[in-house]
Amino acid sequence: MKRIGLALLICLFASGVAMAQKFAGPSTDVLGAHLNYGRGCPACHAPHSGAYGNGAAKTANGAAGNIALWGQDVGSLFGQTLTFGQSEHGSYSEPLPGTWDTTRPDVANLLTCLSCHDGNLAKGAMMKNVVYESLPSTYGTYNTIPTLLGNDGTTAGNYLNDHPNGINAIITCNPPPAGFDWDCSNTGGVISWPAGSNMAKFVSNYGFFVQPQTYTGNAIVVCTTCHNQHVMNAVSVTNGLTSGLPTGYYITMFFVRAPYNPGTTTIGSNQNAQFCRECHGGESNEMNGAGVGGTTIPTIF
Repeated sequence: MKRIGLALLICLFASGVAMAQKFAGPSTDVLGAHLNYGRGCPACHAPHSGAYGNGAAKTANGAAGNIALWGQDVGSLFGQTLTFGQSEHGSYSEPLPGTWDTTRPDVANLLTCLSCHDGNLAKGAMMKNVVYESLPSTYGTYNTIPTLLGNDGTTAGNYLNDHPNGINAIITCNPPPAGFDWDCSNTGGVISWPAGSNMAKFVSNYGFFVQPQTYTGNAIVVCTTCHNQHVMNAVSVTNGLTSGLPTGYYITMFFVRAPYNPGTTTIGSNQNAQFCRECHGGESNEMNGAGVGGTTIPTIF
């Protein structure tokens, strides 16, 4: 009986701390930084004539705004090759398309983002290169995070300190000991998790909020895989097939698609680590023995 009571107490505590992270909803506009100093949606999505309509035309082939009524010039990025994410496994080369190629997901989900967030080839429309949000004092001493990938205070044009991005940033299903990823399935670039797999246990405990794009049969990482560019400070969670968290609204930061709060003061909180583990399964609790014998490590908020 004591064991049963203790298990029940642990379950109630886990549920309580998860509920504590939920909130009624944001008190400021969810677009946050992407209100663009009051210009709002037209700053990115010009209702007419693309970048020409926004007074930002620089190059003839980059200013048409042919995808999503894009209102910023991307011509300086066409045909460029960026090298992301240096590690012990090498780096990832991203050959940007030479045109508004609708067959490639890195056009609407990476190229357009870089038209403001590059700062090297594209000089950054209306960007101050300082993160919009107020960061908690616990975040660090130098807590003014740069927002330009190619001009972040290191060498101009350095993308090696940025997460791999683009058509060669492929998410694989290759668990240890052969690889470093989840015991998932990949069908035509769509990730799924077989019943009973470690990834299924993870999703039932936390969730799968990221949105990989599909290209030539592979699941790939682009900017919008991790970031919802339209909602900065809140995330709506529905308990179901892709989330084990209680239904409700949760705090997030940096336009991240899942509950993500660097300001949490809960001892032992793993919510921020859980977001990364959605793709990096080799570093998850489940892939390292948690869940054996019916035990789990809860997501703590």
